[in-house]
Amino acid sequence: MRRNKKVCPVTEAGIRFVDYKDERFLSRFITDTGKVLPSRLSGVDARHQRQLAKAIKKARYLALLPYVRTSSAQ
Repeated sequence: MRRNKKVCPVTEAGIRFVDYKDERFLSRFITDTGKVLPSRLSGVDARHQRQLAKAIKKARYLALLPYVRTSSAQ
């Protein structure tokens, strides 16, 4: 049994370099707890995964993306 190879969503969208200002696109690659999705789940190739991680971290630092998405109600 062979699995179908995932197509990189960044390459498929025609994006050459991941921009930290595009928060809607970046939020697709963040979990509910605010972690960066691994490439095996998102299907992103290694080069774009590194660009995504840097862009997400930069967007967090500039307060474009939250560090934690949901607040835990206790």
